[in-house]
Amino acid sequence: MPTMDELLASELLGPRATSYPSLAEQGARADVLHRLVGDWQLLADLSFADLVLYVPDVTGEKFVVVAQMRPTTGPTAYQDDLVGNVVVAAEHPQLAIALGEGRIVREGDPVWVAGTPVREEALPVRVGGRIVAVVARATNLAAARTPSQLEIAYLRSANDLAQMLAEGGWPYPGEPSPEGGPRVGDGLIRLDPEGVATFASPNALSAYRRLGHVGDLAGSSLAEITATLAGRSVPAIGEPVAVIARGRTPGIGDLQVGDVVVQLRALPLRPGREHIGAVVLVHDVTELRRRERALITKDATIREIHHRVKNNLQTVAALLRLQARRMAVDEAREALEESVRRVSSIALVHETLSGTLDEAMSFDEVADRVLTMVAEVTDTAVSIRRVGSFGVLSADVATPLAMALSELVHNAVEHGYDEGGTGEVRVIITAPSEERLRVEVVDDGHGLPEGFDMTRSERLGLQIVNALVEGELGGRLSLTPAPGRGTIATVDLSAAP
Repeated sequence: MPTMDELLASELLGPRATSYPSLAEQGARADVLHRLVGDWQLLADLSFADLVLYVPDVTGEKFVVVAQMRPTTGPTAYQDDLVGNVVVAAEHPQLAIALGEGRIVREGDPVWVAGTPVREEALPVRVGGRIVAVVARATNLAAARTPSQLEIAYLRSANDLAQMLAEGGWPYPGEPSPEGGPRVGDGLIRLDPEGVATFASPNALSAYRRLGHVGDLAGSSLAEITATLAGRSVPAIGEPVAVIARGRTPGIGDLQVGDVVVQLRALPLRPGREHIGAVVLVHDVTELRRRERALITKDATIREIHHRVKNNLQTVAALLRLQARRMAVDEAREALEESVRRVSSIALVHETLSGTLDEAMSFDEVADRVLTMVAEVTDTAVSIRRVGSFGVLSADVATPLAMALSELVHNAVEHGYDEGGTGEVRVIITAPSEERLRVEVVDDGHGLPEGFDMTRSERLGLQIVNALVEGELGGRLSLTPAPGRGTIATVDLSAAP
C-alpha cells in the first residue's frame, strides 16, 4: 500500500501550476495534511464517523484517497481500506462542490455501502486561502438513535472543528500534532467563551475528583479549579495547566497532585474566526507516568552498570599490563598482552553502552576503535581499514563480535606479515539480507599454510573466534585463500538487534 508521502509526490497528485506556483506552497500543503492526519482521530471520534482524505489530481477531474481514519466511538462505515483508490469528481458531486466552493457540503441522501446506510459530508481543507483537499465524513446510520448529552457535546465540538478545518483554523497553524495526548474517550470538558465548563464527561469528572476536587465541574471556571489544584501540586510538565484550562490557546500539560497525574489538552474553538469556547481533553495518566519513572530509573541503573563494568574491565586490563611488564618469559608476556587486548575489546562495548539509553548501538565506532587498538599493539606497518557499515547491533551481538573482530584482525597481522612488514588488512561488511550480516577480514599477507585445517588448528585466537561465532552468535566462521595472495576470514551471522 502506498504511503501518503508517496501519493502526494506522485505525478497523479502533482500540483497544478495555476494553483501551486512555488515549492513553499507545496510544502505548506503537505505540512498541513500531515498535521491533519496526525490529529484527526480526534475529529473522527467526536463525529462518530469515518474520515477519508481526498486530494485532487492535476486535472481536478479525479480525487485520490491518501489517508483514512475510523472512529473508536462508533461503528465504521467502511470495512475496506480505501487508501490509493481513485474516484471521478463527476460521480462524487459533494467532493467537487467542497473543492470548488470551499464550503462544507451536507446535501444529498444517505448512500448504501455494503448494505449499510451511510451519511456522507464533504469538508474542504484550506491552506493559505486555497482548498487543497477534501475530507469526507461518513457516518454509519445503522445504529442511529436519540443522542445522549455526551454525544450531543461530542457532535457540537466535531462540527466546530469541521468549520475551522474549512476556514483554515484547524489544525492550529504552527502547532505540531501532539503525540500520545488525551483522546476523546479519556475525558472531555466543554468550555464557554469565558472558560466556564458547560459539560464534563464522567471520565473527566472522575479525573478531577482523583486530584482532590469536590463537586461538579459544570457551571464553574475550569481555570480557577485547576489553579487551586495546581497551587498544591508539583511543578507542571509543559505549559502551566491553569493557562491550558482557560482554553484560549492550544496546549498540553500535566497536573500532579500527590501521586495522581492528570494530563490536559486544550483545543480552542473558533468557527467563523470567533472564539466560542474550547474543548479540554482530560486523561488520568498516573499509571503511565509511574511506569515512565520506573523506566527512567531502570535506564539509569543499566547505564551505571555498564559504566562500572567498563571501569572494572579497564582496571583488570591495567593490572594484566603491569604483570606483563614483569614477566621475563616472552611467551608468558605475550599471553598476558593478548589478554589485555581481549579485555579491552569488551570494555569498549560497555563504554559505548554506558552512553546510551538503549541496549543497542551503532557498532561502527566500536569497530574502528578495536581496529585502532590492534594496530597499536602490532610490530608491523600494516594499515587496517573498514569498508562498509555494521549498522545498529544489540549488546548481545556487539560484545562477542568485538572480540571476534579483534582476534581475526590480530591473527591476520601477526601470522600474515613479517615483523616490520607492510600491507593492508580490510574489514569488509556486507548485508546479504535484512537479517544476516557478513564480515570479511581480508589481508594480502603470506596466506594460509599448506594443508591448513581450521578445525584442527591449535591457535588459541581461532579457537576463541570459532567459539564466539558459532556458540554465542549462531553464525559460521570460514578461512579461505584470497585471490592472488593472502587470506579471507569470513564471519556470517544474524544481525537482528
